[in-house]
Amino acid sequence: MYPLIDDVGSFPLPKSVNMETFAQAYLKTREVIINNQDPTTDEFMQKTFCQIVLDSFRKKLTCGLDVVTFPQQFSGLRQIGDAIHEAMMQGSFVVDTSKAVLPEVYVLNRYAKELSEEFNKKILLRVCIFGPLEQYLHEIGTTAYPDVLEGFAETINRFAKNAILNSKYIETKVISIDEPSYGHTNLTATPELVVKTLQKAYDFHGPTRQIHLHFTNGIRNLTNIKNLDVLSFEFAASPRNINDIPKKLLEETDKQIRVGIARTDIDTIWAEACEKGFEKPTAEQLAEPVETIQKRYLVAKEKYGETLTFTGPDCGLGSWPDQDVAALVLKRTVDAVKTT
Repeated sequence: MYPLIDDVGSFPLPKSVNMETFAQAYLKTREVIINNQDPTTDEFMQKTFCQIVLDSFRKKLTCGLDVVTFPQQFSGLRQIGDAIHEAMMQGSFVVDTSKAVLPEVYVLNRYAKELSEEFNKKILLRVCIFGPLEQYLHEIGTTAYPDVLEGFAETINRFAKNAILNSKYIETKVISIDEPSYGHTNLTATPELVVKTLQKAYDFHGPTRQIHLHFTNGIRNLTNIKNLDVLSFEFAASPRNINDIPKKLLEETDKQIRVGIARTDIDTIWAEACEKGFEKPTAEQLAEPVETIQKRYLVAKEKYGETLTFTGPDCGLGSWPDQDVAALVLKRTVDAVKTT
């Protein structure tokens, strides 16, 4: 039995779509949803946001992923940060539940029946949210104030709860709280405060609760988070990370693991291709071969056994040249696991 194959989230916009125009459509769509109106009835929002989200998600589904993250094509920090700014203007660090909305989740729920019937299966959705520590570092700084962190954690929790879907056609299978700076910044929070903050953020039930990390420094402390199910780290571009998490630790703390097995660090990959003489690398030259990805998967599987419950690419693919090459990375990752 192989682990579930998912992706971390970000995905390129279609080449024909302007980023600024898409962002305008995103913000307008969010406002309309909060006001209990239907954005699909507006031509601008339908064409410039809703249809793009739907088509991008469909392209991911076609790759064969078991659990598919909504296409994160708007700033991950601003998804939550804009709402936090609005709350702070009102003197609070907690976003009102009615405003803790992810427009992508709304769109996918709106079209879940269509997607489910097209792919002849129930859609298993993965939701990714930048976590309270990352938002805090971006909005406040490195000096930790426990009451402010608590407010940020409550906000993340509200966004997570509002993103839980469970119908005949779609289910939120995973909610991942992403903390890419954890283990690499000088945030003054004690280990106990970090655990308390994340514990509050993960105070929901139903979906599998992941944490996605770029660095494994301090990862042992995260095993103390009772509500957390799966630790996720990058292995393909950072092979040393796998040495920091022994299987025994996972078993002792009742945790599972997600290991990234395909590289997504496109700037480095592009530079390496150019060094080999490919001035304009093709999709075939940028996406790693199935055999390379498969070797990493076998290393992770041998080390973690049944505690390896998820796998997929290292990180998101939003910075990749286009949707086709990004989809090729996903497809080759799926093939690498399912042909083992």
